[in-house]
Amino acid sequence: MRIPMAHPLRRARLTAATASVIITLAGLGAPALAIPRLDLKPYPPAAAGQTRWVIQLPGVLPPGADPRLSPHPSDWRVQLIPGREVEADCNQQAFRGRFRASKRKDLGVSVYTVSDVGPMVTTRMACPPGQAKRTVFVPMGSRPFVVPYDASRPIVVYTPKDLQLRWRLWKAEKVQQPAQAL
Repeated sequence: MRIPMAHPLRRARLTAATASVIITLAGLGAPALAIPRLDLKPYPPAAAGQTRWVIQLPGVLPPGADPRLSPHPSDWRVQLIPGREVEADCNQQAFRGRFRASKRKDLGVSVYTVSDVGPMVTTRMACPPGQAKRTVFVPMGSRPFVVPYDASRPIVVYTPKDLQLRWRLWKAEKVQQPAQAL
């Protein structure tokens, strides 16, 4: 069953017992619910106060419009972007946290955990009179957290309940540039 949505990410809540969320690419015909080949048995359920986010990457993407980008998934990466939607004025908001990767050696899978999330900080500029507040997504931290693209396994991320998880695909250029030896 396909559910059209304007937002680039589709989210579907699974049963309350698993407290998981499946995220798939919109517009590619990917289902908004769990894919049958998705096996979450190796991944523990979310602990109290956490959400388990699951990203199932599509195996084949349509060809890109830019011929300079590599069509090979081995050249692609997935950026994981935890954050919060907040009501904001003209000031800049930010918060820090820790992103940790751990390997389940017994099962050979990696899981990612967001922890040590700090408070939201903001600049204190005077905003123009009458400027309305808006809802914005504030990503955690300043450095991107990037993982390899692997369509054969889901990407599983555990975050505190008050965070959301977004992601984006990074593709490398086909051309490799020579380095300058000095």
